[in-house]
This record gives sequence, structure tokens and C-alpha cells, in this order.
Amino acid sequence: MAKATKKQALGRGLSALLKDPENDIQSVQDKDADKVIGNIVELDIDFIEVNPFQPRTNFSEESLRELASSVKELGIIQPITVRKLGFNQYQLVSGERRYRASKLIGLETIPAYIRIANDQESLEMALVENIQRQDLDPIEIALSYQRLIDEINLTQEQMSERVGKKRSTIANYLRLLKLDPIIQTGMRDGFISMGHGRALITIEDTSAQLDIYEKILSNQLSVRNTEELVRNYGETKTVQPTPKKQTETVPTFIKDGIGAFSEYFGHKIDVKVSKNGKGKITIPFHSEEDFNRITKLVKGAK
Repeated sequence: MAKATKKQALGRGLSALLKDPENDIQSVQDKDADKVIGNIVELDIDFIEVNPFQPRTNFSEESLRELASSVKELGIIQPITVRKLGFNQYQLVSGERRYRASKLIGLETIPAYIRIANDQESLEMALVENIQRQDLDPIEIALSYQRLIDEINLTQEQMSERVGKKRSTIANYLRLLKLDPIIQTGMRDGFISMGHGRALITIEDTSAQLDIYEKILSNQLSVRNTEELVRNYGETKTVQPTPKKQTETVPTFIKDGIGAFSEYFGHKIDVKVSKNGKGKITIPFHSEEDFNRITKLVKGAK
């Protein structure tokens, strides 16, 4: 208990140091930088801005409320990490869920590690920290790896050293990005696993990919059953893409828009058009959870 009290007092003392304009620390060479950089400091939450490089895009409102309730009862157990931008200006590097939950319950300060980092270093830290999380979907991890390649210019060997993963593991995640966006959405929403996705990657024909994807959802196929289905397709071509209906009568404006519909709802959307120009859009669903997800999309829920 004595150690915790001493640590908290130290954090308050460092906070006062940071608020002194004569001690505006901008680099590790500045006066008193060694007292702040790498230490836990109680920062005013209003001085912190979100990270524009944040690799995570999905923040569940329900899980945020649950985290906010936990923070209210127990406080922030793991400090966030920020980088210093200017006097009383900080930017999140990691810990946005903790930051959002703290704001949700009206906290005025939050414990934080102070870092000195440029834009590239901040992005790399955020991406690497994001990859280490346990609650990410495979596509989110794959996108983080891809950003490390595109924006940080890391090789797979360098990424392997940074994140402690085998090169083959990194390559398997990156290959998932070759899947049709509809299938990627299904993986992000938890309708199929990474194992399903890896089986589907071996099929180059997008229509066949989507056809097998629909069979996985409709029949609740296991990864092993999916692999068998894919083998049958590769060996005998017994699995054929579902033929497109009324391709000759579907107007161009529908052809141009149906892809956006399918990607938004995460399923192949069927459109039927009569000769007088009237039509019908069919949105399939595969479970009560899937139906509720689509309902939220229609209502515009985030």
C-alpha cells in the first residue's frame, strides 16, 4: 500500500512539473526530461487528443460502457501511452478504449506514460501495440501488418522481430487481404474464422469464393468441411459459382451499385428487375445475430 501511495504522489509531482511553462520538455535532452519520459504521470484528459494513426477502427459501444463501469469502480489499472506535442498538448499512442471510457464517466485526469516520438515512430508504436492485442479480428491484424509495410517500410523479417511472430504467421495474415471484401467483412463480424478464410484464399475465382462462403454460412460448415469443399472445387470443379440472374435485363445503374450494397451488408445481395423498371432487393441473413446486425445497419446504428 505504501508503494502505491508513493507512486501516485510521484505522478502528481510530475504533473505539476509538466504544467510549468519553464519546463516544457520537447526532447530527451531537455532539462528534467529524465524525470518525465517513461514515468507514469497524471495528465489532464482535456490536454490529450486522439491518435490520427489509430489502427483500430471498431469500438463497441457496449464494451466501452462495460469498461467505463470497471474504471469507475477500480480506476485505470493500465496507464495509457501518449507522446508530447507541445506545452500541455499530448497525443494518444495506445489506450484509446481506456481514454474513451474515462471521458465517458467524466474523469478529469488519467494516468499516462509520456513518450517523445515523431509521426512515424508513433504510428509504428500504435500498430505494433495493436497487433499484440488479444481481442482483434484477423482482418484488423492483417491491415496493421500491411500498414507497417506500406507506411513504415518494414520487411516481413523486420516485422517478425518487432512483434515476435514468425514470418509464416505474418504472411498468412497478409494473404487474407486477397479475399473478397464481403468475406473479409464476414470474418470481422465473426461469421467465419481465419481457418475458413485461409481455405478460401486458394480459390482465385471471386464468384466461386463467394459461392462457397454462402455455403459455409448456410450450412454452418466447419473449417475441415470447408477445406474439403475447396479441394473438391479444385480437383473436379463440382462447386460452381451461383449463376447471375437476369444479367441481360439488369440496368447499368444497378450493376454499378450492387457491389456497394453487398459490401455494406456483408452478403451477396440479390436484385430482380421487371420489364417496367420496378424491382426487388433481397438481403439474406444466416442467424438471429446476423439479422440484428443488418437491422442496426439499416437503422444507421454505429
